Amino acid sequence: MLAIRITVAALALCATAPVLAETLAIDGQVVIKPAGVETPQRGSSMTAVEARFGAPANKSSSVGSPPITKWFYPNFVVVFEHDKVLHAVVPHS
Repeated sequence: MLAIRITVAALALCATAPVLAETLAIDGQVVIKPAGVETPQRGSSMTAVEARFGAPANKSSSVGSPPITKWFYPNFVVVFEHDKVLHAVVPHS
């Protein structure tokens, strides 16, 4: 029970830490590895993303229901559902 409490506390601390994007690499198997690029945390608002990372270089129009919008930054793309971060993607270089 103590281990569970420590884990929950550790997760709570991580929720406020900067998020580093992950890259999906497929080479006979699926591997998740850190990309080393700071990206917005899932669930962050558009306002919070813009305050932290500045204005995006480009924005797509909302598409579909629920509305999905993409913001393009030099090193990553942020995908929003309504005004919340759904994913942040670092393009493979």
